[in-house]
Amino acid sequence: MANTTRVEFWFDPSCPWAWMTSRWVDEVSAHRDLDVTWSIMSLAVLNEDNDVSEEYRAFFPRALRYTRLVAAAKDLHGQDVVKPLYDALGTRIHPGGRSDVDEIIAEALAEVGLPADLAALSETDAHDTTMRASHFDGINRVGQDVGTPVIAVDGIAFFGPVVSPAPKGEQALALWDGVVAAANYPGFFELKRSRTVGPIFD
Repeated sequence: MANTTRVEFWFDPSCPWAWMTSRWVDEVSAHRDLDVTWSIMSLAVLNEDNDVSEEYRAFFPRALRYTRLVAAAKDLHGQDVVKPLYDALGTRIHPGGRSDVDEIIAEALAEVGLPADLAALSETDAHDTTMRASHFDGINRVGQDVGTPVIAVDGIAFFGPVVSPAPKGEQALALWDGVVAAANYPGFFELKRSRTVGPIFD
C-alpha cells in the first residue's frame, strides 16, 4: 500500500458537478492505485441558513431524501454500499435526467440489492446524525463558501475539481496528476475560473 493514494470524496447525489467529478475519479482509479472512501454531504444542509432563491430552496427536500437514504444505507449496511448506491441513484438522476424520486429510490435499492423498506428512511431524520457528521467532516476541511464535491488527497482537502464533461484516458490522468501536485504544496489554496458550459453527461 506504500504507493497507494488515499482519497476521500464527499458528494451530494443530486449534484451534477459531483457526479461528473466522481466519473473522473472512477476513470483514474482504473489506471492508478487509489483507495477511495465515498462519503455523503448535503447541499440542503450547506444552504440551510443561506439566502438562496425560492427555486433553489424548493429543490432541497428532494435532494435531502437522497442524502438521507445514503446515510441510512451506510448505517445499516456498511460503507461498502455507499458507492454502488450513489452510482445507481446518480445514473438515473444525471444522465437519465429523471426526477421521480420514489421510483428512482426504489429502482436504485433493487439494483444494489438493498431492502426496499430503506426507502421510508429517506423521508425521516432518523439518520441525520450520520448524514450531518459526514457533511461537516468534509465541509469543515475546506470552509463554508464552497459546494460539492469535496475531495481530500492524502488528507489535503479542496472543493472540486469542477469539470464538464468528465475527462477520460490520458486527459483524466493528467488532470489527476495536477490535482495531486497542488495537494502536495502546503501553500496552495485556490484556482478558479467562471464556468462556460453546463453539465455535459456522456
